[in-house]
Amino acid sequence: MKRTFQLFVVYIILFNISFAQTKELTIEDAVYKIFRTFYMEGYKQYNWRGNTDNITFVDKNVLSEMSVNGKSNVILKIEDLNPILKKSGFDELQMFPAYSWVDENNITLSLSDGTIIYNIKDKQITTKFKNEIDAENFDINDVNSHIAYTIKNNLFIKDKAGKITPITNDSNLGIVNGKSVHRQEFGINEGIFWSPKGNLLAFYRMDETMVTDYPLVNTNPRIAVVENIKYPMAGMKSHHVTVGVYNIANGKTTFLQTGEPAEQYLTNISWSNDEKEIYIAVLNREQNHAKFNKYDAVSGKFLSTLFEEKNDKYVEPLKPALFLKTKPNQFIWQSQRDGYNHLYLYNTSGELIKQVSKGNFVILEILGFDKTEENVYVEATYEKRQIETHVYKINLSTGEKVQITKEAGTHNIQKNNNSTMFIDSYSAINVASETNLLNSKGEKLKSLNQAKNPTSDYKLGKLDVFTIKAADEKTDLFCATIKPPDFAPDKKYPVILYVYGGPHAQMINDTWLGGQDLWKFYMAQKGYIVMVVDNRGSGNRGMEFENVIHRNLGVNEMADQMKALNYLISTGCVDTSRIGVHGWSYGGFMTTSLMTTYPNIFKVGVAGGPVIDWKYYEVMYGERYMDTPDENPDGYVNTSLIGKVDKLKGRLLLIHGAMDNTVVLQNSLTFIQKCIEEDKSVDYFIYPNAEHNVRGLHRVHLMKKITQYFDDFLMEGK
Repeated sequence: MKRTFQLFVVYIILFNISFAQTKELTIEDAVYKIFRTFYMEGYKQYNWRGNTDNITFVDKNVLSEMSVNGKSNVILKIEDLNPILKKSGFDELQMFPAYSWVDENNITLSLSDGTIIYNIKDKQITTKFKNEIDAENFDINDVNSHIAYTIKNNLFIKDKAGKITPITNDSNLGIVNGKSVHRQEFGINEGIFWSPKGNLLAFYRMDETMVTDYPLVNTNPRIAVVENIKYPMAGMKSHHVTVGVYNIANGKTTFLQTGEPAEQYLTNISWSNDEKEIYIAVLNREQNHAKFNKYDAVSGKFLSTLFEEKNDKYVEPLKPALFLKTKPNQFIWQSQRDGYNHLYLYNTSGELIKQVSKGNFVILEILGFDKTEENVYVEATYEKRQIETHVYKINLSTGEKVQITKEAGTHNIQKNNNSTMFIDSYSAINVASETNLLNSKGEKLKSLNQAKNPTSDYKLGKLDVFTIKAADEKTDLFCATIKPPDFAPDKKYPVILYVYGGPHAQMINDTWLGGQDLWKFYMAQKGYIVMVVDNRGSGNRGMEFENVIHRNLGVNEMADQMKALNYLISTGCVDTSRIGVHGWSYGGFMTTSLMTTYPNIFKVGVAGGPVIDWKYYEVMYGERYMDTPDENPDGYVNTSLIGKVDKLKGRLLLIHGAMDNTVVLQNSLTFIQKCIEEDKSVDYFIYPNAEHNVRGLHRVHLMKKITQYFDDFLMEGK
């Protein structure tokens, strides 16, 4: 039956990337060569020099400094630094390393074999840390020049004199100290938390001994070796986490009394300015009830719950509290409780002073305060067009919001100490990268860098970014199409729908080329129309937009993808007998879902690292969006692709990394087994040494494989 539908096209943004050039992309160009060139062109490491108004930057392996009026001078050359490094036992540098300023004269340099603090004025290394074997997770404290790090599952501190102090000594590899926990959900990306003055060190301790071992098979040795990982699947036993506090002065560790049940999530750790208290957002395993708790840092005692947050679907704290220095009993808390991530001002008694920001936009990052802490600077989505991000000044008392950055695009700023000037690095759909110096009103004082467009010599296709209505007929969706360079409106083209579709991801942005990788332009060059859609469930559009997927992953996402695809078909340029789909991870799940739900629409699919059945996925992510298999049996059955194998008609290629510790191989193998039982033809490719993503030069092989599959089965006459 022919489907009918009504189009609600809100607006079309015609940022048409269609350069009249002759060079054509190769697969190597598309995967890594051009982006490497672009990265080097635009990456100059602009920073404010300590609390001064001078800007430092790296150009041709030289660290230079410029004043606001444009006068510049050389600070440090790599050829002058290398003899000093060699004398101190470090490897010589081939390119200038990442750096940050401790103060006006001391600079931290991150080396491949260690970290140093170098005094520019005295021209000497004041503090050096040579990496220990297997050391990782380095966290240096600028106040006391101590560095904390982990080796295997234990935590260590090294002082500036080189003395090493072991903080933990667990021989059981199921006990992990000083590393990120809860599988890096809830904004957790580290496990070490220095106190403001450097006197105390908080750290995560994770007990995984109760979690089931999951076998990964390393086939590199002659006799393959099983490498077990701890992988808590939805509904099964999860790990137990506690927080320790090490006192440098007395060498003692105290553990916070975070209480029962043991299977809870300790997230968003923050310190009070005076180092007396630690604050933790404690989330229940069901992820629908969070408590913001205060603990005594010396005794470890629980002091109070400042406030609680509940939601029928889920609560997801992502950012730690940020304490004011002028009013140390007040802090900013970020919450999505009103539907969008906003700022709330609290005191340490748990009283809500006020909601600071309001509106249909998402606060992405807090960039800092002005000198008096009357205003806070944030990076946030643009309320009128959510694929843009801008920098705003928000008054803590009145809530007044002032937009600092003006040009359409995606902005990232660094402010000087007095918040009177900003280094603004931004990109837009047709702006590769530009860095400007702005005043406090957002007016451009000086252009610092304009990166050359590395694709200017290439014959790229036409990129269009536009909106349509979602399947609910009321929500705007952002879509992007890339059409062949020689596109003819009266011709029919094969289509590749590139899909991700899951939470915390926004595939279309107002950045260079719309945030699309060059492989999509390469495929357009070969004669495909490539389409990308940010369906409901994807990121940066608020809680209602995201949590529509709750307990039924894939259903509303597919409905939105199909609404966009039908819009494209209605324009008359699609060969409806040649429609393909490709995605990775959540996108692999979506690809396989679309192939088995709409078998008469999709002829070819390539699914990378796909979740096939959510009961095989991990606790933290899986239970947030699906609850447990016992709590939501119908949802798990409805979203499982095992029961849809019999609907498969087209050509489907599954790709998986044999060492995938995110979406375990069992997902795709189970699907393959069911295809055998149902006598369904399916193609399968394994990357023996890959984890969840195929990286490095092997990625060229991956993209060649994907490209060849579409060429073989989706192109004319195949």
